Amino acid sequence: MDETEFWELIDATREAADGDAEDQADLLVDRLMQLDPERVLDFARHFEARYNRSYTWDLWGAAAILLSGASDDAFDYFRCWLIGQGREVFEGALHDPDHLADLLDDFDEEVDGDGEDLGYAADEAYEQLTGVETPDLGLPDPPSEPLGTVVDLEDEAALAERFPRLWERFAE
Repeated sequence: MDETEFWELIDATREAADGDAEDQADLLVDRLMQLDPERVLDFARHFEARYNRSYTWDLWGAAAILLSGASDDAFDYFRCWLIGQGREVFEGALHDPDHLADLLDDFDEEVDGDGEDLGYAADEAYEQLTGVETPDLGLPDPPSEPLGTVVDLEDEAALAERFPRLWERFAE
């Protein structure tokens, strides 16, 4: 599975789920189960690589604004949700997290921003197909700390200064 196929699966399932991350995860499992196990592992590698790439202070700051605070777990689930939004939103957010103010049509912290189930979709499909847990994907270890310049997630003034468009549009 190449990168284009990966994003096509993400887009097709998001559209079919009408943006609901839990439904998208269920649809993704169904779609992945139609593939052979090696292609499911390829999908898992693509997902995990993007998940690791998104472990940045800037994205964590953006998540803190959108979610009105973001614990470690909330940020993990946010990163899965962000991948689930598709290539344009994901890459745009990585390039400039403040650009999420323009990339997101709307954001309801009660239903958006939590893609935990998306993070397990490939594992679930692989296990159902093979009867065994997903093997090591052979990827480099994820960073132990977020990449980039530290953001004080509790400092509203710092968040507003660093992410002015996001703050203006989504801060409570």
